[in-house]
Amino acid sequence: MKRKFLIIYILLCLITGCGITYKPYNFENSQVISEPDYSDENNWAVLPYKYPEVINNIQYDKIEKKADVFYIYPTLISGKKNREWNSDITDNDIRSDIYERPIKHQATAWIDAGNLYAPFYRQAHIRVFNEKFKVDGEKALKLAYSDIKRSFTYYLENYNNGKPFIIASHSQGTLHAKNLIKEFIDEKPLQKKLVAAYLIGTKIKEDEFKSLKAMTSPDEVGGFVSWNTYKYNTYPKKGNYERWFKNAVVTNPITWNETLESKKIDHKGMLFAPGSLYKYLGLSFFFPTSDELKVYSKKIKVKVIDGLLWSTPPDIPGKLFLSMVKNYHFADINLFWKDISDNSKIRVNKWLQMNK
Repeated sequence: MKRKFLIIYILLCLITGCGITYKPYNFENSQVISEPDYSDENNWAVLPYKYPEVINNIQYDKIEKKADVFYIYPTLISGKKNREWNSDITDNDIRSDIYERPIKHQATAWIDAGNLYAPFYRQAHIRVFNEKFKVDGEKALKLAYSDIKRSFTYYLENYNNGKPFIIASHSQGTLHAKNLIKEFIDEKPLQKKLVAAYLIGTKIKEDEFKSLKAMTSPDEVGGFVSWNTYKYNTYPKKGNYERWFKNAVVTNPITWNETLESKKIDHKGMLFAPGSLYKYLGLSFFFPTSDELKVYSKKIKVKVIDGLLWSTPPDIPGKLFLSMVKNYHFADINLFWKDISDNSKIRVNKWLQMNK
């Protein structure tokens, strides 16, 4: 019985933060972090000829691809005791977290579609999305985007060599990807090289861009797809729904067309390791299990509503805990890992056929 109550307490702490409040430095007084030099390979989390071990543990086609993927990872620094505004990308713990979480569980979804590039960047702390910290938050986001802008510029000038490319991103990464597209791609000569933009985990409006449109078929190219995942029949808190989700583009990442619902039989697969879930929930001590990644297919069904993608809790080990969570933001990509993998290859092949 004590163990049961302890587990419930830990879950509540994860959800509420156990009463801890943010007490950040003023932005001007925060840690001075050196600007990354992207000519230094050590400032890239992933380069095609230098894949980290976490990627090499995934089965993929190791030949050089005819397209590239530029991936921007999501917000990882969220500790309420962390008073800094931007991450220190030289910190080994931060780098390890980037490899073990987004690179391993997200970026690998595109590894068979193209040569993968992912820069380390001085991402902003999660509190930048709190209205209370708007002024300093905007400064932190601007600094983070400056790294993405410079890394993408370096990629174009030194790595791309005229190849078509995919932009792939999640959460804060998508916020930066959106700005990147507006500055470099939308109604610019580079737009003709864009295979697709997977802008996941952040609100993207139908008219977000001047000429890039939401794609509504699985082999369409030159546009974007986007979604934000919640558990079936649940909504964000009042106010948050209107601000962050309502009227956003929602792509069905199982059918990739305008079908509003899909069945479990159509689900190609999610990438999941039970041990990772329990580690995320802080419950590894109680439920020790393997960190081995597996693809679980035909495990969820989805429904598109205004601004949200509803998903059933997947039929996998740990379903009980996932059923207690309504916001599946942390799994926006994992849930549809194989679906994304297959779809991105279809779009690359279509682009290559159209541009022979």
